[in-house]
Amino acid sequence: MNKIERNRRNMQRFMTCINTNDKNLAEELIDAAAKFTTPVSDKPLYGGAGYLSVVDFMRQSFSDIRWEIVDMSAENDKIAVHWTCSGTHDGNFMGLEPTGKKFSFSVMNFYYFNDEGKIVNDVAAEGLFGLLNALNLVK
Repeated sequence: MNKIERNRRNMQRFMTCINTNDKNLAEELIDAAAKFTTPVSDKPLYGGAGYLSVVDFMRQSFSDIRWEIVDMSAENDKIAVHWTCSGTHDGNFMGLEPTGKKFSFSVMNFYYFNDEGKIVNDVAAEGLFGLLNALNLVK
């Protein structure tokens, strides 16, 4: 199996990891030194445990949250993934009381892999959210 096929397979396993909150799988798929920045933490998060802490944060507000790979494109040590994220707003989310509303939206992320096939970086394409954030229209 070549590097691109291995990384594509690992992305499928990563989807399982975040949907099941599998800490062992996270440690297997995400390099321990991988540094992630996120709006939910003022400090960088590291490795599989750091990544899953964001997933845990989301599950507190959306207990049935789920990510599905719609499409992915791979080259060398990078994979672009089009995700669908869905769930129900059944917990407090950043000060917003639960609405009980179901949601589904698309996101795009770019994942970078090391020579061992572990994720070392995840860059989200912010799209319209980036504009709203730059204009201070979202918290």
